[in-house]
Amino acid sequence: MSLKVIELNDSAVTVSDESGLIFQSPGFAQFGDEGLVVGEEAEKQTRIRPTSSFNKFWHQLSMEPLGYSVGGVRHFADLAFAHLMHLADEAKIDGDVILAVPGNFTSAQLSILLGITSHCPFNPVGVVDAALANTIRLARKPHIIYADIQLHQALLTKFSITDGNLQRDTVIQIPEAGLQNFMDLTMQLATGLFIQQCRFNPQHTAESEQQLYNALPAWLKQHKDSKSSLLMEIKTASAIHQAKLPWKSLVQELAGYYARINQQLTALASEGNCQILISASLAQLPDYIQSAPSHSDVQVVSPELLGKTCIELQQYIDSNGEGFHFVTRLPLVSTGASNHEFESGTVSEEPAPLETGEHPGLPTHVLFENHALPLGKVAIRNDGAGGTTAAVNGRGICLALSEMPDYLGQIEKEDDRVFMVCGEAGAIVNGEKVAGRKQLSLGDQITFNDQGKAITLIRVRDGV
Repeated sequence: MSLKVIELNDSAVTVSDESGLIFQSPGFAQFGDEGLVVGEEAEKQTRIRPTSSFNKFWHQLSMEPLGYSVGGVRHFADLAFAHLMHLADEAKIDGDVILAVPGNFTSAQLSILLGITSHCPFNPVGVVDAALANTIRLARKPHIIYADIQLHQALLTKFSITDGNLQRDTVIQIPEAGLQNFMDLTMQLATGLFIQQCRFNPQHTAESEQQLYNALPAWLKQHKDSKSSLLMEIKTASAIHQAKLPWKSLVQELAGYYARINQQLTALASEGNCQILISASLAQLPDYIQSAPSHSDVQVVSPELLGKTCIELQQYIDSNGEGFHFVTRLPLVSTGASNHEFESGTVSEEPAPLETGEHPGLPTHVLFENHALPLGKVAIRNDGAGGTTAAVNGRGICLALSEMPDYLGQIEKEDDRVFMVCGEAGAIVNGEKVAGRKQLSLGDQITFNDQGKAITLIRVRDGV
């Protein structure tokens, strides 16, 4: 039974294991003739049975009575439990699980979640901020913003690198800017064009409205690259109705929602030296990336990344039987991230990796005070308060610098590349001040202020 990760984003609750994403299910529930159905099957009926359909049970997770009875469901927690049981059945989850939870979840909602999972066939072992897990492997600058979208809101999370950790600082919710809001607006636009172009109102019957709702995502995906007009088609018992939706008109209609997200994004990034990461689901909205602030520097996070990261960093997330705590801070340890973790079209600040095979100019060791340490992960700490001299040991390098923090960073080797991962004070590489994550080359020299000797990257022949 391998460890699995459940990410609770209601637009698509996902299940992952070490192989990557294995199952996803949108946060919908619906009561029909055969009882309760959840996930994709429920979403495909939500316009046909609107009074018995639900899609806010994760967004507003609580045990408050609904005020009316539908199928024996008392509150949203009952629907969330049914959804988790559906995930457990479809993805065959019966072992340990890490829960990746949105940063906007309250303590009360986390308590409800853990109470629900105690009745599920799997065993939760840790709870982590989903934005943190999506971000930590890609952190390159002192400040990082992760932008995501749920069914009923957008969510922005800001992080900072502090003492060798990625720490969550701010969570901003942008209500009424979720995927359902975008879908409703697109439905309105499409309906108006059907009426205008062929005198057919797809929302006149629940069946044709549902047909339009179900077809729109595929149409949008089909026309995403060509950006040509969407040819929309709805079949009824008596006719086939067609209408064209110009891509430019669609983007113009969505611009108001984009502006609300980007206004908050710009405010969070105002202090500068900030990296912007966005989820794949947000990036898939029509031309959203082109509207984003500094869009040429925006990076799109692969849906596969979160699960792999949680599994690799399990030791920092696992509660170890000592009671659950919501993990909002993780160490910047090497996890083997590489450019393939980005979606196509992503702009990476790092140069392309070297060709397969050992590069003749690749450093193998760091040299300090006549001692060479093999590359892998070399921690650099400081004992400016009590220490008088620098030292090298099997765990890394300890400097003696006054007025500097205890943690200065670490040098990491990832495949055919070497990086300096800076602490909050930054570093000086070849006389240039750097912060965040900086790729290094053979012969580079690293210092932290004008005191002491430099740390030099060297190559030892044959790696010995």
